Amino acid sequence: MSDKYQPLTAFYLPGSPGKRHHLSPEDSVCRRLRRKETIMKSAYEDLVAPFYQQALTVNRETTSTVVLERVLAEGFRSVNGQEVKDKGTLTRQVESFWKLIPDLRWEPKEGVVEGNRIVVRCVASGSPRGSFLGMQLDGSKSFRIDTIDIHTIENDRIVEVYHLEDWATAIRQLKG
Repeated sequence: MSDKYQPLTAFYLPGSPGKRHHLSPEDSVCRRLRRKETIMKSAYEDLVAPFYQQALTVNRETTSTVVLERVLAEGFRSVNGQEVKDKGTLTRQVESFWKLIPDLRWEPKEGVVEGNRIVVRCVASGSPRGSFLGMQLDGSKSFRIDTIDIHTIENDRIVEVYHLEDWATAIRQLKG
């Protein structure tokens, strides 16, 4: 996520189409928006970035379990079109991915903050060794796929992630 934020100088309000409302730096709305932007930037740095760089990406500094325990709320839900996983199920899945894909990397490419949600576009890559997506692999082939996640933040924890990964592309790359 970029550290380059553009200052908000004007905005549109619902119910007044086409009417632009200008803000001065001293305007209370402007100050509240900057404060909220700072809070969500902190949520990205404290919760979402470690989710990718320390929990999903294999590393030597920590374990996925330690990081997920710290950043995910009790009652956490991981949701995609096929299933809903709780915190424990996701933690076990990520642990197994670390073993199966020892070079697994999730690289955030861009992020968007809206309210208490952070949307992140990533590139995931790795070279699986073992049974993966219905194939027996020896680590000699790798995948590189796009992912999109929508994180909901409440009480300084990630409470929910809606996610899409392009596993069909991974299968084509690993078969090729």
